[in-house]
Amino acid sequence: MGMPDAVRHWTREEVLALPDDGNRYELIDGELLVSPLPRALHQRSVVALYDRVGPYVRRHRLGVTGLAPADLDLQSCQAVQPDLFVVSLRADGRAPMEWPEFGVPILVAEVLSPSTARHDRITKRRRYQRSGVGQYWIVDVDARVFERWCPEDDRPEIVADRIAWSPPEAPEPLVIDLVEYFREVWNE
Repeated sequence: MGMPDAVRHWTREEVLALPDDGNRYELIDGELLVSPLPRALHQRSVVALYDRVGPYVRRHRLGVTGLAPADLDLQSCQAVQPDLFVVSLRADGRAPMEWPEFGVPILVAEVLSPSTARHDRITKRRRYQRSGVGQYWIVDVDARVFERWCPEDDRPEIVADRIAWSPPEAPEPLVIDLVEYFREVWNE
């Protein structure tokens, strides 16, 4: 006789009803992911990235740059809170105002933490790829590299010097000097 399936499949509604207890709760394909509060270095990394991506997105009217906490469902009943994400403007040219309007991001970035690395690299990455996220960046602060994933990739591009992002609507790419970025993050 086989063992019963002991893995619980969570719903989006159940995850959204969890208490606000300082943890980050995310739902990926029925799996509940729980993350503790990030370390200060993680927060500095996210803010430094936002300071580079946000102005570019606004200048070219590409959409909205957001930060966790969030409530993105990726149009597939998920509940994800990427560290940083960019979503396009609505069809009428306006910014989305409510979470259901946010759709699938054109860019997602997650800064690795010891407690989230496996989920960021495997569980979340696979879901972001299946959902059609334009690019998924994994920021490894300790190794001072970015991993870039596109929907069809089997392996990441490892980037250490500079990363360029060219959304289709943009007249020019965003180029981030990663050496400078990591110097700022590490306060060097």
